[in-house]
Amino acid sequence: MFTGIIETQGLIKEIRKEDENLHITVNSSITNELKIDQSVAHNGVCLTVVAIENDNYTVTAIKETIDKTNVGDWKENDFINLERAMKLGDRLDGHIVQGHVDQTGICKMVEETNGSWRFIFSYDASLNNITIEKGSITVNGVSLTVVDSKVNEFSVAIIPYTYDHTNFKNFKIGTKINLEFDVIGKYVAKLHALK
Repeated sequence: MFTGIIETQGLIKEIRKEDENLHITVNSSITNELKIDQSVAHNGVCLTVVAIENDNYTVTAIKETIDKTNVGDWKENDFINLERAMKLGDRLDGHIVQGHVDQTGICKMVEETNGSWRFIFSYDASLNNITIEKGSITVNGVSLTVVDSKVNEFSVAIIPYTYDHTNFKNFKIGTKINLEFDVIGKYVAKLHALK
């Protein structure tokens, strides 16, 4: 479990394909605190540390993860958002994030608004995921509040700290992002689909 509060960013040093898997080596300031078998969220995707060498660590993404996330679009020298799993008893500063991406979305608009930024994202509504205005959403692992909610799109407001400390500053129109919808929103969507 995660909170959606990004600790740091990592730099992708190497991506190696083996059969249908991708072995991704990341350089990060938190590497010396990691252990093999530990879960780390990478742009919101929970991946297990399988190797550590100096300031680099490696995780493996399987086909299902690659198919459902933007992992397949990652390139060497990309920066990704990182968060280690939360500790039991810690404050929950964001919201409950599982690290299981529901689907990807596309950045439709980036607008600077007097010191902050407004982003609009679209997603495939046929997968029965929904956003709720003032509810929570996870974009590339970042816990955010939905500002405007529509059937297949939503907007979020980004403060300067989040903009500077995550890969939001690299988003452009057309950027593919990972989405994990709020657990409560998923429950509401499931109930709605049963009617």
